Amino acid sequence: MLSSLHVKNLALIEEEQIELNEGLNIMTGETGAGKSIILGSINIALGGKVSADIIRKDAEYALTELVFTVDDAGKISQLKEMDIADIEEGEVIISRKITKTRSPIKVNGITCTPSQVKKIASVLIDIHGQHDNRLLLKESSHIDMIDLYGAEQIEDIKIKYTSLYKEYRDLCDKLEHMDMDEESRRREISFLEYEVDQITSANLMEGEDEELEAEYKKMSNSRNIIEELSRTNLILTEGEANVSDMLGQAVKSMSVVSEYDKDMESIVDDLANIEDRLGDVICSISNYARNCVYDPMQFEEISSRLDLINSLKLKYGKTIAEILLYATNQQKKLFELNNYNDVVNNLKEMIEEKKGKLQEISEKLTKYRIKSAKGLCQNISEGLKELNFLNNQFETEFTIKENFTSNGCDDVKFMISTNIGEPVKPLSKVASGGELSRIMLAVKTVMAGKEDTQTLIFDEIDAGISGRTAQMVAKKLKSLSVNHQIICITHLPQIAAMGSTHFMIEKNVINDHTTTSIVELDEDASIMELARLLGGSQVTETVMSNAREMKKLASLND
Repeated sequence: MLSSLHVKNLALIEEEQIELNEGLNIMTGETGAGKSIILGSINIALGGKVSADIIRKDAEYALTELVFTVDDAGKISQLKEMDIADIEEGEVIISRKITKTRSPIKVNGITCTPSQVKKIASVLIDIHGQHDNRLLLKESSHIDMIDLYGAEQIEDIKIKYTSLYKEYRDLCDKLEHMDMDEESRRREISFLEYEVDQITSANLMEGEDEELEAEYKKMSNSRNIIEELSRTNLILTEGEANVSDMLGQAVKSMSVVSEYDKDMESIVDDLANIEDRLGDVICSISNYARNCVYDPMQFEEISSRLDLINSLKLKYGKTIAEILLYATNQQKKLFELNNYNDVVNNLKEMIEEKKGKLQEISEKLTKYRIKSAKGLCQNISEGLKELNFLNNQFETEFTIKENFTSNGCDDVKFMISTNIGEPVKPLSKVASGGELSRIMLAVKTVMAGKEDTQTLIFDEIDAGISGRTAQMVAKKLKSLSVNHQIICITHLPQIAAMGSTHFMIEKNVINDHTTTSIVELDEDASIMELARLLGGSQVTETVMSNAREMKKLASLND
């Protein structure tokens, strides 16, 4: 669940620390008080778009931080797979610091990209806003809901279908690429033969370029090498005060000392070993110098070979391994073009074979989807009755497409009738704004168990509703909060009364600065806020009495 929200210097918020609870968390406030800022701060932390002008006036930066408590072993395992640090502690801290130039996001102290954070957030929280209502009108999303609802049976067969469809499309693309006239085929064969011959005639060997480059570097710097070898030889053996002679003198001197003091014998041995080792080094340097002969012809051969290899790299690959792989692929294409009719006929046979298997699997997928849709629609319909759609019909319309797609052959859309005697029609043709909010709540309620997201946020779920319908929506949210943490921003007293925790968002002017604050209300303050929602600017004793009664009735639903 979302344990806390910390916001600093964001829009009108100076600094607020909000401790959230399990159950139904309600947020209310006057229009324009800043309720959207609270939801916006959560979206920003979770990777939403942000601009520098969101930073509070005269502040250097803005900060929004979310703390999630995770106690589900399955979710912890999912988050581990996303490489979240210290997730074993069961805590996920997502923070975003916004400056004029940057807005990095950190998860448990590790910087993440917005796309990574959105993936993490999908495991932790589901935010429902007006966009989700519009998504419900998008018919292409309906099949995804059906697949999620029936995932236990559908997921495995979708994986098989997706894999087979990719093989089928690859074959179709290959056949399409093979479609050419005789003249084009001849030109392609000629071009492939040229490329393959150019690579094979080079007789490339993996690793030879590195060896040649090392040898080229050595030969092109042979003059400097010889000069430095001469200088080293002078220092070690040929100069008036060379190292070899001085080290020999040191050994003799210490040998005399050791005759008088046996403790010095080990030092003499060490010096003698150094003298022997120096002799080996001098010998190695001499041998190297004798063999270090610059051969112009050999140097020219190495240069030419490197030029050839580098020219092939420019055309066919960055490494010799890539060049050889390119040649293998081109040889395969050449074989196919030289055996054009056989290859095309074979591709057509393979495509027909894949089509037959796809047809079989897609029919099975359709069968499972119809079964899943039936259960989903039945549950949504029951949920809609609890939201004052007493005589609704909610069902799906399946149409089978002529061609295979990446998602099967099914074209699916939700159909609804909200009144007796009216035929079912596409959801987009029937539902008003308020009806759409209730339908989405029914869908969210049904899908909540399937998606297994512990925290759900509802913004403007009460749009376009009032009276008895509002009361039914409130009961539905309360019911949903038994197994989920619900955070609901609302302006309806019927919904606000159901809250197990009630926050009030208000705007104040302090020292000529406008500030938005959020406070958790105790029961008396909650009743006062309910009275404001009921009576507006005129909070009479009658209104207060109604607010108390509403709070009392709401407690009976606990």
